[in-house]
Amino acid sequence: MELLRQTPDNYYGLCIVDPPYGLPKSSIHGRGDLKGRALNLGSGKMSGWDTPPSAKYFTELFRVSKDQIIWGGNHFALPPCRGPIVWDKCQPWENFAQVEIAWYSGEWPAQLFKLDNRTGGKIHPTQKPVALYRWLLQNYAKPGQKILDTHLGSMSSVIACIEEGYSITGCELDKDYYDAGMKRVQNHLAQQKLFRPEGPSADVSPLKLDL
Repeated sequence: MELLRQTPDNYYGLCIVDPPYGLPKSSIHGRGDLKGRALNLGSGKMSGWDTPPSAKYFTELFRVSKDQIIWGGNHFALPPCRGPIVWDKCQPWENFAQVEIAWYSGEWPAQLFKLDNRTGGKIHPTQKPVALYRWLLQNYAKPGQKILDTHLGSMSSVIACIEEGYSITGCELDKDYYDAGMKRVQNHLAQQKLFRPEGPSADVSPLKLDL
């Protein structure tokens, strides 16, 4: 909120945010093979931060950005939108959410993105894949726009912006998640330098990161 209050109107072209949904705490505990999922391993912390944002947060978010993609939009009191974004998680377990829905401020028709997110090595209980954020940037962001992410979490959005060439400003209050996310970003940059050829095209960080 402090960052948003200091930001001029329409400073960001697009915000892509994934704020806490305020889910029932009974929904974050798995059993058997599911108890090792990142969601359950982080459930102790979630009780401390999984509180939905206030109405003032959304007022400020709409003020500082021209367009908004808000994950979990079906959980918040937002205006009707023409084109929600649906992520089909290819989830095989019927007692888990099959999709996640994002509220979108623009006039595009509803879109569906399919990607199986059952991968290991997650550092955040609600971590979304980099491929999802890259798809959002490719389809919803305009060249040269500044991107805002108020809830960085695992920093998938940061890695996607690096890959797609967008500058990003982001916040993460939890120091452990911030440190783990920054390490993930640094590892990604190191891999880029390792596998990209030498020469002008080898510069992997020409954009602005404000985290």
